[in-house]
Amino acid sequence: MPVTTNDDVTIWWAPEGPSDAPAGDTPLLLIQGLGYTADMWHRVLPGLSGPRRTIRMDNRGVGRSSVPEPPWSIEDFVTDAINVLDDADVDRVHVFGASMGGLIAQELAIRHPDRVDRLVLGCTHPGGSDAVRMDPAAATMLMDRTPKSAREAIEASIPFIYAAETSRDDIERDISARVRYALRATSYWGQLDAMRSHSGTLSRLADITAPTLVVHGTADKLVQPGNAELIAKAIPDARLEWLEGAGHVFWTDQPQRSVDVVNEFLAGGPIQV
Repeated sequence: MPVTTNDDVTIWWAPEGPSDAPAGDTPLLLIQGLGYTADMWHRVLPGLSGPRRTIRMDNRGVGRSSVPEPPWSIEDFVTDAINVLDDADVDRVHVFGASMGGLIAQELAIRHPDRVDRLVLGCTHPGGSDAVRMDPAAATMLMDRTPKSAREAIEASIPFIYAAETSRDDIERDISARVRYALRATSYWGQLDAMRSHSGTLSRLADITAPTLVVHGTADKLVQPGNAELIAKAIPDARLEWLEGAGHVFWTDQPQRSVDVVNEFLAGGPIQV
């Protein structure tokens, strides 16, 4: 699989989708969240890659990408994404960012409007002091990194990222994807601190010119659903789609609905309720 290297940072990325896509076809860039590799798109990748080319990447610090010395910033992650697009020889993409990836996607659309065609922001927030604060128990879970195995850390997060009805089999498949590559403490704190130190996007979201879809599960216990309303109101003509009963990892809780909503939006058609 390809990698892109800039200075001391090597970013792994992978192209997917039909090899016979039209020359003018707009690919979809997929950006994951805190501590997640590109493998966490496993459940929806076939559905998103069927009608178009996709590019998924491991953010700095996780998976097959390198771990440069922190501190990192959200702007650093944006630069990594732009370098991937340059190496892939792609001028313009749709972007789907989830959680931390959604914050990166917001900055990408603000700073590089010429590179973003359509924008999907999933289970994310605007960062900074304007974001709706997370539940104290969720914040404690994120900050509690007392020595524990990777599986123990994931188990602690389960009540906050999945709906109560999510099957254990589905959760186990996600755990398998998450433990495939060890997550270093340096990487976890480097990514988390990049979000915590970010000044926020809310005052600049009106600058986003790309048609935007905001997707959020109503049962998200990690990123408060109120953040979706903040973002959707701030971005001109943004569309807000609630996934009723879905948790933070909504693409596991409602994979087919997630694929349908995103594909219909990217195709430019109305979202079917």
